[in-house]
Amino acid sequence: MSEQKKLENKLKEKKSKVKKFTMPHIYVILFSFMVFASIATYFIPAGVFDRVPGPEGRTTIDPNSYQSVEQSPIGIIDFMTAVPRGLIEAGEIVFFTFIIGGLFAVIKKTGLIEIGVDKLTRRFSNNSIMVIPVLFILFATICSLIGTQELSLVYVPVLLPLMIALGYDSIVAAGVALIATTAGFMTGFLNPVNTGLGQKLSGLPVFSGIELRLIAFAVFVIIGMLYLIRYARKVQKKPETSLVYEDDSDKRKQYQVATTTEVHKATSRQKIASIFLFAFFCLLLYGVLTQGWFMIEMAGLFIIMGVVVGRISGLNFTEICNGFNDGFRDVLLGAFIIGVARSVAVVMEDGMVMDTIVNSLGTIVGELPAVFGAIGMFFVQMLFNFLVPSGSGQALVTMPIMAPLSDIIGVTRQTAVLAYQFGDGVGNLLYPTSGYFMATIALAGVPWQKWVRFYLPLFFIWIGTAVVFLIIAQVIQWNG
Repeated sequence: MSEQKKLENKLKEKKSKVKKFTMPHIYVILFSFMVFASIATYFIPAGVFDRVPGPEGRTTIDPNSYQSVEQSPIGIIDFMTAVPRGLIEAGEIVFFTFIIGGLFAVIKKTGLIEIGVDKLTRRFSNNSIMVIPVLFILFATICSLIGTQELSLVYVPVLLPLMIALGYDSIVAAGVALIATTAGFMTGFLNPVNTGLGQKLSGLPVFSGIELRLIAFAVFVIIGMLYLIRYARKVQKKPETSLVYEDDSDKRKQYQVATTTEVHKATSRQKIASIFLFAFFCLLLYGVLTQGWFMIEMAGLFIIMGVVVGRISGLNFTEICNGFNDGFRDVLLGAFIIGVARSVAVVMEDGMVMDTIVNSLGTIVGELPAVFGAIGMFFVQMLFNFLVPSGSGQALVTMPIMAPLSDIIGVTRQTAVLAYQFGDGVGNLLYPTSGYFMATIALAGVPWQKWVRFYLPLFFIWIGTAVVFLIIAQVIQWNG
């Protein structure tokens, strides 16, 4: 054997021995965050702000009341019980995830999803890509008006079979729901959850400055939509390039009905059931838009919806119960992840370091020049979003500090609110501590690690776009 051949063989052996890096399981990642947070409670000084009544009966903080308190590091028992307590504190969204998973498993058993997918697939068969911008703009607009990102959980089970049938993948289904709602949420021109509350806490007229927010809405929606369409076209042209090609194998067998010649026709019972299903969704929108319904009310409605629509379609009670059980199993991982993720915040709160972090970040921003101060506020809000992924919760903790701080460093209060909106938005689709996001990708069957690979470039593009908008807002002294 020649020396060249021997050298090539040795190189091949070395390569075969090198293990390919694989992303750790999401449980490992979250547990690592929890360990890090627990250790931090021994080194970060403990401190608290006084809590005072805020807008709409909510509790906010007094920005001038920060005081150091006795150190309260996490002990063995606190650490050991963090995950169970996280599950309890996140119980509302955990329960909601189980119920919505169960509902759509029942609807799937009725055959209504298969019929609907067949009709839509044939309708868009000649120009399937158009379904993405139509739904994207619709979902973004809805979220910009009502601020309920959690509706992504409602959209995904409907989108998933449609996107698979059209030749896309589960990431495209999750992307239409998640990217669209986030683009609408973080630029919310009439969003009461972040824009309205943030402006109330900052002493600004509610929904003032709508012109710049409308421009931001259009820009962020277009960027997100084009990014998703580019990926969707690539997957449709060459399915093997999908990041979830193997994960979607069973879904492709189940949902790709467009290539068959058989037309799925609804029975009389299925037609009546579809009318009731539509009526239930109209009731859902009415409750969310006018009655302040959230996860508990929606979950209760979904239980009734599953039973009524299932029975009308011809399912017996045992089949309906089994359908719910199948759905519970499908979303078990995602539901549990939500509680584990919440344990990170539980540890920080137990160690009484959350307020210290907020106070310290505010102090750092206060040292920056005006333009950099606006950008600094954005990054502070984005970092804090990891600990408090709730939009309203983040506003109640950070805006009482950021609003008066903006006056000191020469940043307009409208710009400070916009920095909060952007910072609260972009991380929601990356951080595993974001409950509704983790539940949504669980419903879509997309592993968090693979979603990160897909979303990360858009994450940085959106960050750059947010920085540009904040610079423009500060340069024009936007305070309308």
